[in-house]
Amino acid sequence: MIGAIEECQERNTAMTNRVGQLSPRWQMALALVTLYVVWGSTYLGIRLAIETMPPFLMASARFLIAGGVLYTWMRLRGVPNPTRLHTRSGLIIGGLLLLGGNGGVTWSEQYVPSGLAAVMIGAVPIWTVLLDWLLFGAQRPTRRVALGLSGGLLGVGLLAGPGTLFGGQSFNTLGIVALLVATLTWSVGSLYSRRAPLPRVPLMATGLEMLAGGFWLGLAGTLTGEWSALDVGAISLKSALALIYLAVFGSLLGFTAYVWLLRHTTPARATSYAYVNPVVALALGWALAGEDVGARTIIAAAIIIGSVVLITSSRGESAVRDGAAFEPASEPAPTQASVTAQAVGSMSCD
Repeated sequence: MIGAIEECQERNTAMTNRVGQLSPRWQMALALVTLYVVWGSTYLGIRLAIETMPPFLMASARFLIAGGVLYTWMRLRGVPNPTRLHTRSGLIIGGLLLLGGNGGVTWSEQYVPSGLAAVMIGAVPIWTVLLDWLLFGAQRPTRRVALGLSGGLLGVGLLAGPGTLFGGQSFNTLGIVALLVATLTWSVGSLYSRRAPLPRVPLMATGLEMLAGGFWLGLAGTLTGEWSALDVGAISLKSALALIYLAVFGSLLGFTAYVWLLRHTTPARATSYAYVNPVVALALGWALAGEDVGARTIIAAAIIIGSVVLITSSRGESAVRDGAAFEPASEPAPTQASVTAQAVGSMSCD
């Protein structure tokens, strides 16, 4: 037994060393690819999970599991508990990102296809660019950005408009509104988290935010009466496996990469996953869940994705800070390589 543990520790150390040797450019690429692929698949995972579980309670379990693992692991490694100020920031970020953002997406997938939800989340960079300018004094949007914003609104309007267009394909208006609110709260939370006082160790900050989000989502499930609709015996194996996937890959790995990106690059690049995820989500929804991908969805997706590309590409490479943007000089942050290696290493012996 002892020999197996020592072998596992040696393997994790070797993995950390190999990943830690990556250049900053490859570290950034690793974080972005993680979001592009993993978060693109979580939309289908959410749909499968809520087939036999209430949405808010399912999302609460997802983040309480992931946050609990990170928090416990950090404490065992000697990381101090968050301060009261850190906890307040975690509660705010957890409420905006995970209750408002992820919770809104999860709830909406009761009424709209997972691929459509991913397309609507393409509005995140639109909100982020506008709010970064209006609230935090970033560069004023150029004409190119304004054109992209107009195109994005056109795409969203096409999805939410009359169902007589393009073969009568229509979508639930309440689900569309929930997704729009989710994009707004996610953008606000993302921008706030870049400047909020949080624990120095990124994985402790991530664990704190996920625990806070799990608390808010559980409260939302309680207030909406989801406990009476929860039947543990009726939870299918497919839903249970989807929940595990969401907790491990969508939260532990994906959310950790996103938090790191928010602190090491511009909001435009950090949220660029929003125009890659729909491609992954639409393909998976069509191939594995039999979701209809009609002309209306394809046209709207093309407009939204094109608009977001227009917005984010106009920010310019010079605006990207691949070092430690918004990081306090006295608190050097671990690289994405070390964070990812730690996250993978902590699960490799389970």
